[in-house]
Amino acid sequence: MDEPTTEAVEAANAELFASALHRVPTVGGAELVHFPVSTPRGQDYGAQSRNHERQLRNALGGKPIDAPVVHAHVGLPSGWAALQNARPDARVFVTEHASFLERVFQDPEARELYDELLYRVTGFLAVGDKVTEVLSREFPHHAERIMRIPNPISFDEPRPSPVKDLRRWLYLGSMVELKGVRWLVEAFAQCHAEDPSLTLTLVGEGPLRKPLTERVAELGLDDAVRLPGSIPHEQALDLMREHDLLVHPSRYETFGMTIVEGIAAGMPVLVTRCGGPEKTLAGIEDAAGELLDVEEDAEHISDGFRRLRARFDAGSLDLARAQEALAARYGYEAVAETHYRLWFPDSPSADERDADRAGALD
Repeated sequence: MDEPTTEAVEAANAELFASALHRVPTVGGAELVHFPVSTPRGQDYGAQSRNHERQLRNALGGKPIDAPVVHAHVGLPSGWAALQNARPDARVFVTEHASFLERVFQDPEARELYDELLYRVTGFLAVGDKVTEVLSREFPHHAERIMRIPNPISFDEPRPSPVKDLRRWLYLGSMVELKGVRWLVEAFAQCHAEDPSLTLTLVGEGPLRKPLTERVAELGLDDAVRLPGSIPHEQALDLMREHDLLVHPSRYETFGMTIVEGIAAGMPVLVTRCGGPEKTLAGIEDAAGELLDVEEDAEHISDGFRRLRARFDAGSLDLARAQEALAARYGYEAVAETHYRLWFPDSPSADERDADRAGALD
């Protein structure tokens, strides 16, 4: 869009803010507010960040965010918008998890904004080694400022009944080459030929969805493979509790949140060592499932499934132990405590707070 059109759209969007802003209560008395940001098609990351900064200021009526601590999800555009709209005395934290940072930094303005962001924030948190590696390579002068923190995962809702056989496969993610979904379909066809009771649900959108749908038809697997497209997160969690095995043959992951969610839902996992998962599952690989090397063929996936199924049938997996270990690392309470200690370093720890409450009850 040209500049006058963009300005007109933003003005109209600002007029609609009053009816679009809805406050939703969440945990701890906090409120969640969604507000729409009009974004011109094809806008570069730097301009998009300036855009979010400006429209957040409009939503706030020109006043700063009234909070002593501000936390933003991803550096651009959210982190920049939060930083520019925070109070002068606010402590601003940013958590970065984006797997496409190299693409972001191809935009010179975005790279400049990110450099300033890293310099100005109180704390900067990366969710995995891959994110840290990219940022340290791009901004070596800020390397010591980059801390590590995981994404939080809920372990509170168990599946209705435990997995009894690894028949129902599930993939959740983008339909792109990077995720290895072509090899997944071919591997499933090989395993389905050996066991026709197997099914596969491929959830997600992307440029490969149509070619994969056509390939499924070519393989004669229409009755065994579903491609429902993109679905809400809550529905995806329901699918995890209904399926038997999460298969995720990605070529690259910064963390692998879906993998942890799958184990939290009581599913074994068949995943690649693609950066994040081998760190996420460190020490519990055999208890949680099977890890594969990243290879450009279907056989390494189908062979991995055969090994995993044999181990599952022999009872050598220990999902309860895997869940316990992951909850201690990535559960909401664990991650919340890490954030709390960063945000309020002079406040008592969780153990100290528990001890104070116990003392008050005596």
